[in-house]
Amino acid sequence: MLQPMNGNEEKIQLEHEAARLFMRLYEQRFGIKMRHIWHNEPARPDVSCYYDEQKLDLEIAHLYGSEAEAMHILGRELGENTHKELLALLRTPAQHRLLTALNRLISNKAEKSYNTERVWLVIRNANPLWTRRDILQHYRALHMPKRHPFEQIWLIGDMQGQSGILALYPAALTALEHG
Repeated sequence: MLQPMNGNEEKIQLEHEAARLFMRLYEQRFGIKMRHIWHNEPARPDVSCYYDEQKLDLEIAHLYGSEAEAMHILGRELGENTHKELLALLRTPAQHRLLTALNRLISNKAEKSYNTERVWLVIRNANPLWTRRDILQHYRALHMPKRHPFEQIWLIGDMQGQSGILALYPAALTALEHG
């Protein structure tokens, strides 16, 4: 019989799933092999892999929008207050919520420091209300912190990766998105 996962096990599973998905999509798009993932301890980014035979660390984040949306998306039981919060969110324009959530996530991750030479931030969009197209339309309005530990920042457009990946940083990569 399957044991229910605790929160940490679920987080690790989601991170590994997102890392594998990103590596496959990146490899398809650029033809550069990404292999062998393993999970790290908290002082290091979530996942390590080999990028063209060089070690690369990936910090994985999921973009939900809010804690209430995350609970709903992950199939958690919603209390009355959480349900009210979700209804209130529906009155806020989706693109405003998207930018706010993405800016908050990047800002929070930018404050971290990692014991590693190279780290990329990989964000997987977990909110079905937002599409890669929505993100493309608004990503230029993102507030990128002046200081952060990331060599590159990527976004997976949806949970299954069907819409591909989108470069959010640096500018040399974001230029490829409209090229």
